Amino acid sequence: MKKNSMRKKSVLAIRPKRLFLVIALLAAITQVGAMNQGQEDISASISLKVPGNDAQHYPLTFHALSNGMYNAQPGEELPLRITRQVTEQEGKQRITVVLKALEDIYFNYGEQVKTAYKHADCQFYMPGFWYHRNLRSPAEAPSFHTSDSWLVREDRLSTPLTAAYSAAEKKSMSVIRIDAFDKEALSTHKEGEVILSGETSIGYTGFENVGGMTVLAYGFPYKEAPKTYIRKLTLAPAVEAYQLLREGESITLVWELSERAAADYSDCVERTWEYSYDTNRPQPVETPYSIDRMKAVMSNFFVESYVDKTPTHYYSGVELETATCASTDVAEVGFVGRTLLNAFNALEYGAQQNRPELTRDANHIFDTYLQYGFSPAGFFNEVVHYDRGFKESRHSIRRQSEGVYAVLHYLNYEKQQKRKHPEWEKRIKNMLDSFLRLQNEDGSFPRKFKDDYSIVDASGGSTPSATLSLVLGYKYFNDKRYLASAKRTVDYLEKELISKADYFSSTLDSNCEDKEASLYGATAAYYLALVTKGEERAHYARLAKKAAYFALSWYYTWDVPFAPGQMLGDIGLKTRGWGNVSVENNHIDVFIFEFADVLHWLSTQYNEPRFADFAEVISTSMRQLLPYEGHMCGVAKVGYYPEVVQHTNWDYGRNGKGYYNNIFAPGWTVASLWELFTPGRAEQFLLKK
Repeated sequence: MKKNSMRKKSVLAIRPKRLFLVIALLAAITQVGAMNQGQEDISASISLKVPGNDAQHYPLTFHALSNGMYNAQPGEELPLRITRQVTEQEGKQRITVVLKALEDIYFNYGEQVKTAYKHADCQFYMPGFWYHRNLRSPAEAPSFHTSDSWLVREDRLSTPLTAAYSAAEKKSMSVIRIDAFDKEALSTHKEGEVILSGETSIGYTGFENVGGMTVLAYGFPYKEAPKTYIRKLTLAPAVEAYQLLREGESITLVWELSERAAADYSDCVERTWEYSYDTNRPQPVETPYSIDRMKAVMSNFFVESYVDKTPTHYYSGVELETATCASTDVAEVGFVGRTLLNAFNALEYGAQQNRPELTRDANHIFDTYLQYGFSPAGFFNEVVHYDRGFKESRHSIRRQSEGVYAVLHYLNYEKQQKRKHPEWEKRIKNMLDSFLRLQNEDGSFPRKFKDDYSIVDASGGSTPSATLSLVLGYKYFNDKRYLASAKRTVDYLEKELISKADYFSSTLDSNCEDKEASLYGATAAYYLALVTKGEERAHYARLAKKAAYFALSWYYTWDVPFAPGQMLGDIGLKTRGWGNVSVENNHIDVFIFEFADVLHWLSTQYNEPRFADFAEVISTSMRQLLPYEGHMCGVAKVGYYPEVVQHTNWDYGRNGKGYYNNIFAPGWTVASLWELFTPGRAEQFLLKK
């Protein structure tokens, strides 16, 4: 007892230090060559906390033993032993750290690796969260606007990895965590030094500017600095977690370092995504839900959300409470309501399944929107709040395009059934002509505008959403002006987004790096590849592939752990295959729509099985939260597929990790999954004779 007491006093006696210290390792890593060890490129530290006291931070010196083994030696005797083993594997370096407690301790362990890259030359990549320097994001979200050094929890990332890309060196170095990731613990605080209530599998990763040079930083358990991101546009003070390691127990931590050549940032993301995928090897999720079962259950949304007491009938899929799923007064054409696409899906499904109530309601939606759903200038009334007497006067190219997309599919379907709708055709043709008027000289479309064509938001990030409607319009009306316009949009995408690896502002409620810009960009290029030939087709295919890697980078290759009591973990959610949303909106969702078709097509074009295999992971994983009697997944009505799935220490306003926000929009989730489970729509439309 006396010896343990003396050790504890020793822990408390040393003044707090945030020093990271020299150990052995690493001079250079090449893509194929062996890694050399140096004495100055890696530092490590251990932090120990006695409850009720500030943590003490100790630098560690590692002394080489043999066979890549090192023994840690702090400057003072501490109640634990640390060993570190370094092994070479195909040009990559596997680091295994073992901590063994000599008495009960609360610890946080960390390392830093010098990259030999100047920080000013570097762009950074933390999948699904950080691209370049996150300068498209505001200062209220993680970005270089706030700091040039960031450490984050691993569960923020679609792969627990950080990469630094040096434009000067044409190289990228990354660190990835290797673990089973099967444990998580609750904490009573979200900032400062926090003691976890149990064991976690979540560590941290990131990058720091040390004397003008970039270092990769990583450790366990998690910490976040200089800020932690707790909800939309809300940065909070740093957090550092401490986990209990009992006397005689040990814990093993594993990371892998690698370096690869990369011609540019896009090449870095492509190669690093392939490496992440190959390292984690995500497999399809076993669920009992076939596609037929998914559609049968989700079709209840078409039944229960249908609203017919307003001028335009609609499916109520916006601003619903998860606790009741009661319909609201909001009718929304495109994202997030997707009323018209849902109407087409219900119409087609109702006919297939001999469910006349579905076809009747869907037809009423199209009929009433034709009569009451347009602004004086002929654009869709995108968002209408009927009880409040409000119509959104600002239009968005994204919602307008999504409305046109849905109606063109409806018209094409109706034509196949020998039914004509000349008034709808006239409306849609006028809208496409208005698109031509809106298009800028560089091929882009303004993000938001008014009925008089005045510009509200000139950002071009939403441009690819228009491409889809223009290509469908070209095919339906046989009007080459629309094809020419679509090609100009992709000229813009190639110049301003794809070649610069700068995918931004495609979501409607944020201005930042986001998944949807790259997803829509890949889909837009895919559409043009379907309707062109020869070298032109090959060019669009290459653009689709390049953008697809960025879209893929937002999708999880691993399963985030949840703590007992966090609902999503208790019902067994596997996060692999789900996509993070944006830098501002740090949650996962089922936004996929036609992207799985793009992946299957690219897989065939380029003989790349990763694309098709991961599409299957996405397809199976996104079935997990299907709400039906006895398996309601935290929502009140059957088939109302959840949204804002909060998988990390972040919330959209309510509830936090392991739960949903209290308000959700199942209109788009049902539409997205319906398209996922209805493959080949674009090819059937565009390649028909």
